[in-house]
Amino acid sequence: MKCSSVLRRRALILAGTMLMGAGLMGAGFAAPAHAEDAPLDEGDAGLGSIVVTAQKTETNLQKTPIAISVLGSDDLKARSVVSLKDLGDGAVPSLRIAPFASRNSALTVGIRGIVPFDANQPSRDAGVGIYIDGVYLGRSQGLGTALFDIERIEVLKGPQGTLFGRNSTGGALSIVSRKPSGEFHLSQTMGVMNYDGYKVETHLDLPSFANVSVKLDALVTKRGGTTDNPMAGEEDYNQLDQRGMHGAILWEPSSRFSAQYDFDTSYDASTPYYFQMLGKSDRLPVADMVEVQPDRARTADIGVPIQKSIGKTHGHALHMDWQVADGINLRSITSYRELSQSQYDNGGAHQGAFAPYAKFARYSLAGLDQNQFSQEVQLVGSTSRIDFVAGAYYYHEKGEDWAWAPYTMQWGATAADAPTRLPTLEAGQVTPYPDRASDAKADSFALYGQATWTPAILDDALHLTGGARYTRDKKSGDLFKVNGVDKDFRFDISSSRIDPTVTLAFDATDNIHLYGKWGTAYRAGGANSRSVTYRAYKPEEVETSEIGFKGEFLDRHVRLNLAAYKTIYKNQQIDFNAVLSEVPGGPTRTTIETVNVDGHGTIKGFEADLVVMPVEGLTLTAAYAYTKGDLAQAANPFAGNALQTVFVVYTPKNAFSGAIDYSLPLDWATLRAHVDANGGDGYHSQSSDAALTDSSFLVNARLSLADITLKGDAKLQISAWSRNLFNEQHTFFQTGSSSLQLGIFNEPRTYGLEATVRF
Repeated sequence: MKCSSVLRRRALILAGTMLMGAGLMGAGFAAPAHAEDAPLDEGDAGLGSIVVTAQKTETNLQKTPIAISVLGSDDLKARSVVSLKDLGDGAVPSLRIAPFASRNSALTVGIRGIVPFDANQPSRDAGVGIYIDGVYLGRSQGLGTALFDIERIEVLKGPQGTLFGRNSTGGALSIVSRKPSGEFHLSQTMGVMNYDGYKVETHLDLPSFANVSVKLDALVTKRGGTTDNPMAGEEDYNQLDQRGMHGAILWEPSSRFSAQYDFDTSYDASTPYYFQMLGKSDRLPVADMVEVQPDRARTADIGVPIQKSIGKTHGHALHMDWQVADGINLRSITSYRELSQSQYDNGGAHQGAFAPYAKFARYSLAGLDQNQFSQEVQLVGSTSRIDFVAGAYYYHEKGEDWAWAPYTMQWGATAADAPTRLPTLEAGQVTPYPDRASDAKADSFALYGQATWTPAILDDALHLTGGARYTRDKKSGDLFKVNGVDKDFRFDISSSRIDPTVTLAFDATDNIHLYGKWGTAYRAGGANSRSVTYRAYKPEEVETSEIGFKGEFLDRHVRLNLAAYKTIYKNQQIDFNAVLSEVPGGPTRTTIETVNVDGHGTIKGFEADLVVMPVEGLTLTAAYAYTKGDLAQAANPFAGNALQTVFVVYTPKNAFSGAIDYSLPLDWATLRAHVDANGGDGYHSQSSDAALTDSSFLVNARLSLADITLKGDAKLQISAWSRNLFNEQHTFFQTGSSSLQLGIFNEPRTYGLEATVRF
């Protein structure tokens, strides 16, 4: 269902009002620009300075020549963000996050139109590097787990090939956790929400003892399904059950050395979104009980077996920082992580025509086990004229996956007969188990360096940055079962490359900064385990030129950042799908072949971020992203290598977000109010499918009474919140042809109450 004209008018009115004051009529609006203020300069008036670590060291956001959006802890709480999936509403317009098809357990993440569709296999990689405290997360599975005590999330836009390396063609997402403080702090949150949901969250900081500080975090979030499954005894669609713990131990024996050990473990149980029929041709025969549901369904038309997909992750990390000399630090990041993910998706009755006694409701069962080790060493320092960072990085990963796709239901003799459930699913009962299986491993080694020189001219206003990263990759794998038959398809590839970057920045005034940047990055090659041949494909490359403006005005009460860029795509990796039935009497098998595009494509865009503080206690934020892709045609191996149009996926041409935050001190408490609105045009959700999703306009809100004094030093905060306040609906995934259109809708309105006590 398309956005109503009323909602469109509201969006345009709000956009024009917020941007008029900055002289940017027509730019649209959005809201990632401000974070929990962390001043670098004490005593700053107006908008506080924001710390980022995009250059591997702490710098001021406004003086860092990179397009960055930052969401601080206050922003995340105001938006009721529990996991990265909640940023799929478009809080940062250039950042696109969505479930992979109907799966809650694996996320598709992209920036600036570079959004790989299917990175769910151990031999494939994503196009945006996801980091938590400097540790790269290698799989898209596990990214939907609940976040712990997060200080900020930095969205680095554009290729980050020099400092962040492989698989950062679109950019990088850097999650920074709050460190142990060495002082006693206890925060306890309890909340309830609709769909029988609840939340419990605990954060404990212990006093420092013998130069050791300890911090513990624990959380549980649970919510029932948003679409009912009519089959008795089966799970509903879109349920969530997330829990986890995190511990950090910080040792600071001197002012020149520190070591912090982190451990985290998470459990994530979810059911898939409901995949519903949006429309069909009159010539397509369907059973009488199968419904065309053009709006978001509260109840599925036909009940099918559904069980929870279970994800388990845990990891260890050791961060060490040694100041070897004044202005020079040697750092080490050592990490080991494990991931296990099961997947249960039932396609229901909507993916084929009716036939007497035909089987249907294909159950896509899959699993993945993965482990990874990484070691990074950094040398970071500065002299009177040069700031530099140099490093070495090693990454090792092993993974295996398997899949099975039996049918779960069978039609009767006529379209009016009720379907029956097939016998209990056990491995090997219906089709050979597993249908496919593979394993893969990867080793990557890199050396990198970057330096910024400030020559003694123009009052130190000119800054020239140059850097490069050398990477050596080796990947191999074995597809040892295809269509239930033992096979021995292997791939073994290796490559090396250098990714340079050059930036010229100029401080026009103390508060106005300009920059131009050029750089490259790549996404590693591999093989597709959904293929029937496991043929290897090459790395894809991007080259981006960017210009930017960062300014603060009116005594730092207005902040405006602008960026324009052009990205050239080379050897782009494109997936082509075919639905095959190669097992006699068995279900269809989704086969995917990945090819490199012959020729260059381009993605062009413009971004604007605005923050205005008109009066004390009131902050208005807005952002806008324009993205236009012109990709080269690719040869479809399922159509005799005929050239086919390729679309940028999950990326609206126009996307916007805006927020209003207000704080009012009272005699006995502090009133805090937040509202944000996020939206964009419809987009393609598959690179080879011309179908467009709906446009979107979502509003979230939170109202809090904070700083209520309890006994002793305890403070109470009570909050009411809602995501998708107006219950807007739109498809975030849509596919179809002239005969059948299918789609997945966004979540309905959720709301709840929370109480937090801090000591």
